[in-house]
Formats: sequence, C-alpha cells, structure tokens
Amino acid sequence: MWAQNYLPVADSLALSALLAAIPIFVLLALIGIMRKPAWVAAVSSLATAFILAVAVYGMPVKLAISASFFGAAQGLLPIGWVVYWAIVLYRITLDTGKFEIIKDSIGGLTPDRRLQAMLIAFAFGAFIEGATGFGTPVAVAAAMLTGLGFSPFFAAGICLLANTAPVAFGSIGTPIVTLASTTGIPELELSAWVGRLCAPISIFVPTYLILVMGGVKGLKGVLPAAALCGLAFASTQFVVSNFIGPQLTDILAAMVAILALVVLFKVWKPADQFVMAGDTQGALGAAHSPRETLLAWSPYIFLVIFVLVWGSPWGKALLDKTTVRFAWPGLHNMVQQSSPVVNTPAPYAAMFNFVWLAAAGTACALASLVSALVLKMSLGTYVKTLGKVLKQMAFSLLTIASVLALSTLMNYSGSIVTMGMAFASTGALLFPFFSALLGWLGVFLTGSDTSANALFGNLQVVTAKQLGLNPAMMAAANSAGGVMGKMISVQSLAVAVAATGMARSQESELLRFTVKHSVFLACVLGVLSMIYAYVF
Repeated sequence: MWAQNYLPVADSLALSALLAAIPIFVLLALIGIMRKPAWVAAVSSLATAFILAVAVYGMPVKLAISASFFGAAQGLLPIGWVVYWAIVLYRITLDTGKFEIIKDSIGGLTPDRRLQAMLIAFAFGAFIEGATGFGTPVAVAAAMLTGLGFSPFFAAGICLLANTAPVAFGSIGTPIVTLASTTGIPELELSAWVGRLCAPISIFVPTYLILVMGGVKGLKGVLPAAALCGLAFASTQFVVSNFIGPQLTDILAAMVAILALVVLFKVWKPADQFVMAGDTQGALGAAHSPRETLLAWSPYIFLVIFVLVWGSPWGKALLDKTTVRFAWPGLHNMVQQSSPVVNTPAPYAAMFNFVWLAAAGTACALASLVSALVLKMSLGTYVKTLGKVLKQMAFSLLTIASVLALSTLMNYSGSIVTMGMAFASTGALLFPFFSALLGWLGVFLTGSDTSANALFGNLQVVTAKQLGLNPAMMAAANSAGGVMGKMISVQSLAVAVAATGMARSQESELLRFTVKHSVFLACVLGVLSMIYAYVF
C-alpha cells in the first residue's frame, strides 16, 4: 500500500502547495490566456498532474494510471450520460418543430428578454438542478434560450451565472447527503447551514443576472420581477432547507419562484424596451391552442416526471438495486490516507458505481424516447439525432472525462489535500473566508459540488475542530462556496458550449466572461461565512 505524503517538497507546505497548484495554472493559462479549446487544456493539465504525481509525490505509475481512468469513468457516467441525453431531448423538440411553439408560449408570457432569462435560466434552471443536477440545467436552459433567439454566447453565460445558488441542493440534495456521509454530521444540520449561507445570495442572483445582461438601466425596468423572483426563491430555500431537509429544497423553491413570476406577468409588464446584444429573434408566431402548447412542452414535462420518479425515495430504492458496484482495479484500498484528512491512517477506497438504470441520464433518455413517440418522430430520424448529438458532443465528453481524471488523480496522489492544508493554514480568523474558497476550488476542479464535498468535507471539519470553529458551519461553507465555482469549471464550460452550438474555441471567451463573477460571488460568500462565524 502506498502512503500519501502531503508535504513532498522539503517538508514545506508553501513549496508543496505551489507545485501542487501547477496543473491548475496550466488549465487556466491554456484556456484563459492562450485561448486553447477546453479539451486541449484539460488533457494538458491532466498530463501535468500525472508527471507531478509520479515525480514529486512519488505515486507509483500504475496507481496514477488507474486513478486517472477511475476519474474518467466517473466523468462519462453519470455526468456525460445526463448531459448527452438532455441535449438529445432539446434536439427532438427542435427537429420536430415544437420548439417554435415553446418559444411562442414563453413569448406569450413575456416578450422581454430579461424576464425570459429570469424565468428560464434561473427559475426553470433551478428546478432542473434540483431534479437532476450534473450539468443538466445549463444544457437544457442554455439550449432553450438559444432557440428563443439569444446569442449562443449570452445564453451560455447567463445560464452559467444563474446556475449558482441552487447547486448546493442539486440532484435531490445529493451534495448535502454526500457531505453528511463524509463528515458524520447530521444531514438536516448541514442542510440548515447551507440554506443560511445560500439564501442571502439567492435573493441577489436574479438581480445580478439582469445587471450583467443590461446594467443598471436594464435592471430598472424589471426590478420588481427580479426582487420578487429572488425573494420567492430564497425564502422557500431557507425554510425548506432548515425545517424539511435538502432533498426538495431546490424543487419547491423553483416552483414558488416560477409561480410568482407567472402571476406577476399577468398583472404587470416592464414600461421600458430592452434590446439585447446579439438578439436574432423577430416577431413571435401565431397563438397556439392549449393542446398544441402542451404537446410542444411534453418532452420537458416527461423529463420532470421521469426525474421526479427517479429521485423519489421509493423510486431511488428500487432503481438502486440495479446499480453494479465494484472495487476499481489497481486502486481500491491501495492508497493510504493520513492526518489531517483522517484521524488515523486508513486505506482509501475506490469503489465505482455503474449506475445505468438509476442514473438521471437514463431518466432523460426515457423522456427522449417517449417524446419521440408522442411527437411522431420516425425511428430513423431519432437514430440520426442520437448520432448528430454524439458528434456534436465528442470533444465536450473528452473534456469532461479529462477534468474528472485530473481531479481524481490529484485527490489520490494527495496534491489536492496539500492545497487544502494551505487554505487551512490561514488561521482561525481568516479560515471561514478561505473555507468557502476551498469549496470553490473543489468545484472548479471537479465541476461538481458533490465531488467537492467528498474531497474537502472532512478536511473542513478536522480543521474547524483544530481552530475552535463550528464544524457543521465550516462543512456547509465548503458546499455553499463551491456553487460559485460551478460557472468556471471546465466541465460546465464544455456543457454550455455543446448545448448552444458554439465553437469550441469560444470556451476561453466564456471563461473570461464568467471568472470575474465567480471570484466576486465566492468572496461575498466567504465574507458571509465570516459574519456567521464571528457575529452571529
């Protein structure tokens, strides 16, 4: 068994952390500065991490190879699986001509681009996040906005910004459930703390979204809607997370926000006119009958139905019986973790869950199949659509697999713990701030709040106890801070680009667009964590 060494360079935390961060610098430099496609950056960063794992951390080559393939497999299933089928679902509505009716029905509620973005990117996206997570909200919402006439770049950027506050409770509360199992802290206690951290941000996100779209002038015309949407979502998020639990937090909060907006649209409309850059939408089509509208929306209705069944307690219990779990060859219990990750040295498990039927992607797949039948799409056309989407997503899937391979390799080599220890070394005064940034880093690396909680959750608890801070709040800060890293994760960028049909070379532009917002919001959450730690 190979033992992890978290201080491989001269027993120095500073030097070790600096070397451990090189793959991250490579990733950011290639995408943000050299403007290389995300898959090139991801593969290059993985290669850099592999060299460091073997040459600096002393990880055996066979273990490093096994860890890389383990991460890649997790990237393709369930993450790549769900994104692929979400885009297939969108293509079905597009190829059958039903998306025009969806577009007209939304335009019937409001033709205003700001309100459409609020309704689809934030509210509907939060519902999909709560039901499925793992990239589906960005894929579905960005594809819908692009079809409505938003420029692909704006659609992608807006959806990445909107997919923040709901992420901590995504996929039927999976990040919180994972955090509870990792730390041993009661699920409801963690849920409550995450809700207290995320709810204040949720109030602000719809307003922030419109500020990014149209500045202060653009916000003035829709301020009542932004305020109502934020308050409706945040208040429900707070109540449900504190008194019910994490599983239904996003779903109920999103439903309340959608209902509040729809009611508002019936009695109020913006007094000003807003023209969005890159808008290609002309006049809306003719009004459609309720039957036509319902039929057009049926793919997304089926998606919600299947996902809710898949995520329900009885459905989950039944479907989980089909999951095949096995020890990953050449890695399971072959690595030994030590303090501060664990109290006593222990083998590091590497169990792979082959979730084929219980995966949210399978629910999307069945929704697409039923939709094709209901919309009378021929079998030949359906198969062609599957091939078309696979071709469109080939490099995005490679990116997702490479990024998860990178994060898993860094995790099993110990380099990610080195960086975590560097954050923890900031001391009791600043640790609540950097605790949120540690979660942000974890999601940036993995593209998943669930993975970031699994990576850093216990480290947060151990450090909090050493510094005399509330362990539950620090673990929650990891999850809450992590949501702000979602918009800049390479995985999310790849999903957004694939969903909107953008050129892969535009991933670097998208990163530059989102990174400043990501850093700002992460710092806001860090300050909020400090306020909770020292004021309340």
